[in-house]
Parts: sequence; C-alpha cells; structure tokens
Amino acid sequence: MWLLIVFMLGGCLLLYSMLREAFLNKVSKKDLFFPDFPASFGQISIFFISDIHRRVISDKVIADVIGKTDLVIIGGDLTEKGVPMKRVQKNIDKLKQLGPVYFVWGNNDYEVDFHALDVILLESGVKILYNTSVTFESEIGEKICLLGVDDLNQKLDRLDFALMDAEVDSFKILASHYPQITEKVKPEHGIRLVLSGHTHGGQIHLLGYSPYEQGKIKILKNTTVLISNGYGTTMLPLRLGAPAECHLLTLKKG
Repeated sequence: MWLLIVFMLGGCLLLYSMLREAFLNKVSKKDLFFPDFPASFGQISIFFISDIHRRVISDKVIADVIGKTDLVIIGGDLTEKGVPMKRVQKNIDKLKQLGPVYFVWGNNDYEVDFHALDVILLESGVKILYNTSVTFESEIGEKICLLGVDDLNQKLDRLDFALMDAEVDSFKILASHYPQITEKVKPEHGIRLVLSGHTHGGQIHLLGYSPYEQGKIKILKNTTVLISNGYGTTMLPLRLGAPAECHLLTLKKG
C-alpha cells in the first residue's frame, strides 16, 4: 500500500515537473564574440524565438526583453494546425513591441492555411525571409546580412538564392528552422552564425535519452549554430530535460 502511494506521488511530481518545464518563460541570455564582427556596429542584440506552436507568449518574456534588443527573429513553427489565427496575431503583436520582426517558415506553419498566415505576417509588417536576405549597414559602410531559408523538410530551402541576395563582404547570420542547414553551409559562404530550432531539444528525455540532443550553441568547422529547445511543444504539452526557452543573443567583436 505504502509502495503504491509513494509511486503515485512520484508520478504526480514528475508530471508537475514536466508541465513546469513545458511552460517556462526562460530567456536565455548569451554574449557571442566573433573576431570579424564589424566593430562600427559596436554590438547587435537579437531576440530569437522558435517553435511557439500553441503557446501565447508571456508578458514576462516581453518585459524581460523590451528595450534590450535590436531585432526579433521567429525561427519557424509560429503556429500549427488547430491554432486560431487570432492567437497568432496576438503573438506577433507582442513581438512587435520589441523591434522589427523577421520570420522563416517551419514545417508546422505549412499545416495551416499558410496563405492566410502569409497575409497576417505581411500586414503586420513582418519581413519574411523566403530564401532571401536583408542588409544592415553602419555609418562607415560595414555590413551585416541576415539570411533566411524556407522549409528544408519540403526541400523549399535555397541557400544559394539567399547568398546571392546577400552582400559578399558582410558578416552573415542565417536563420533556418532546421539545424541540418549547417550541412549545406560552406566556410567560403562566410556565414558566422546559424539560428535554428525544430528539434525541441528532444522535448522529453527518458533516462537521459531522446532522439534529439538538448538545445545548445555548437561551434562547428564551418559556422556556429544555436539549436533552441523552442518555446512551445508538439503533441503533448510536456517536457523533460529540455525546458522551454527563447534567446537574447548579443553579438560583439572579440
């Protein structure tokens, strides 16, 4: 009898912990240093959030980041099938409080009426990085290019198009829903940072095991990549060993 009670209490505590991890509003803050970062910019701060899915972005997150970031990047899976467009609009409106918003498509974004989603993004002033890039230029002419590619799962990604749209002599940042895009990045592309999500950091790790590794920043031979655990969940609103997160990244020379 006591063994059964202990087992049930343990199960309840585990379920509570998994729910708590799934609905955290953690903003992971990190300074990233690059020797070739254009010094005339001083620094640039990016708020990166991916895999929102069914969640409503907490006001706590907005309050923590507002006034601290130069731009916002949505790394795909802003929504999924069954999410009301009013909720999507609400999340976009919240993110717009932080600064200019940029978006790349994820696989779940195509589950919905993606034409309607496209209209909402455009009417909200969100810049869709559809295998394209946008350039930021300092007063002395140094340039930072933000590139974005479309859904890799459907083979809609064209990194070559995004690179053609970018300035050759620029510090390049690439947004892609899928971290696997790094397999297509070559050193000569000059892409210094890749921002990605999709894997949810494995979402649930049983006995330390999951099909995907926990979110992290990895230094590769060809670039540096952020793989985010993501903000929302898929299927079950539960996490274990991969807590929900979004990111405030500050890029500097060093």
